[in-house]
Amino acid sequence: MSLDPRTPVLIGGGQLNHRPETGVDAEEPVDMIVSAARLAASDAGVPELVERIDSVRVVGMLSWRYRDPGLLVAQRLAASVRHTVYTGNGGSHPQALVNDAAEDIAAGRCDIVLVGGAEAWRTRMRLKAHGERPDWTRQDDYVPVPETRPDVPMKDATEVVAGLDRPSYIYPLFEQAIRVAAGRSISAHRDTIAGLWARFNQVAVGNPDAWVQRSYTAEDIATVSPANRMVSSPYTKLMNSNNGVEQAAAVLVCSVEAARRYGVPEDRWVFLRSGSEASDTAQVAARPRLDASPAIAAAGRTALELAGITLEDLGPVDIYSCFPSAVQIAADALGLPIDDPDRPLTVTGGLTFAGGPWNNYSTHAIVTMVREVRRTQRPGLVTANSGYLTKHSIGVYAPTPGEAFRRASAQAEADSVTTTPVAKAYEGPAEMEAWTVAHDREGQPETAMAALRTPDGARTLARSAVPELAERLASEDLAGAKVAVSADATFDLP
Repeated sequence: MSLDPRTPVLIGGGQLNHRPETGVDAEEPVDMIVSAARLAASDAGVPELVERIDSVRVVGMLSWRYRDPGLLVAQRLAASVRHTVYTGNGGSHPQALVNDAAEDIAAGRCDIVLVGGAEAWRTRMRLKAHGERPDWTRQDDYVPVPETRPDVPMKDATEVVAGLDRPSYIYPLFEQAIRVAAGRSISAHRDTIAGLWARFNQVAVGNPDAWVQRSYTAEDIATVSPANRMVSSPYTKLMNSNNGVEQAAAVLVCSVEAARRYGVPEDRWVFLRSGSEASDTAQVAARPRLDASPAIAAAGRTALELAGITLEDLGPVDIYSCFPSAVQIAADALGLPIDDPDRPLTVTGGLTFAGGPWNNYSTHAIVTMVREVRRTQRPGLVTANSGYLTKHSIGVYAPTPGEAFRRASAQAEADSVTTTPVAKAYEGPAEMEAWTVAHDREGQPETAMAALRTPDGARTLARSAVPELAERLASEDLAGAKVAVSADATFDLP
């Protein structure tokens, strides 16, 4: 088959886990990316390829503040790059950066692109506990700012005033909405999500690059214990993303012409057939439903159509998995069952077990997907998510090329879904729609947070620190219960 020389192709991926015993032994994030880049070039069969990279695109890091980490990576690799990118916060950025790279390569703007990221969060937190900071690279203000990608918004005032100010509170709220819509009892739903996460854990056990490779049963995951405390109901610690990791991942994307020029064997090539992006309404209270994502449905459908691939054609899949609700909502939007024994919804093991290095998880998923597409010789799909199931980027990977790399936004379709009116500073009667209860470190119910429906169908968000109500909501099904909401965004049973 004759290929357009500008066809983009992924040729290598590298990832690593770093477990330093002391802060002195720790590597700083850019050095970890350099190590991952060298692994990627070795995976491509051409180690010296790192010196031919002409663009470095880095996923936003929380472990250390850099002005242009891509420039530092290039310097350490002795690569004369002409272009660097550094993103803001958001887990969708890795897939979006790979989509960008494929688009730029197809258009002739770049030949060899490195996409990567790293976090040394474990070391940072350990040093912080002793009042110390690492002695890592500081770039002067004269270093030019690279091309940037913005943060995904996560601080809407209606959410913050109701206490819903972090993912570990909002994703459990989504989980409750899923349970209510499915008509499951609390215990039956707990078994469902624990089973889902146990299947993810088994993938991690078989993944040599996973951070956690200990085997957990569904009962282990569901059962509250000193080592597995309840964080925010219904999620135990083992249902939360594991950010306390030291990980890096990088992938090399180049043109077919460059791959041939530098002698990359064709059995290393994986083609990005298509990419698509779309965002759900940023304001959680305005979402049409709390158990669904119109944007994932639209972007997934668009990506598959552009790739010329059906769901039945798909082999390996990696759905962004910060929390069980994210997986269930995405799987439903894509039309994938959550319990297919022949196709787990992850190739890595997910952010709890494979590791959740803040914004960079999906780079690990992409590297692993490259390996799985090579192994299975079947097309695969990766979804990446930013914010509170807010911004989504999807890629379809295949062992063979399509007509050409194709990319399109699915935003118009996502925007066609009617949003829900938001009742701000609401005071009056309402009905329980979904809720979660944050627990303290000792495992005691502390604060209840809820999505409530007003008599006219609007949604409002509110919180309650009333101990008795928090305890009831942590264990009872109060869907549809009548509550009284105050103007300060608190609620109680009338």
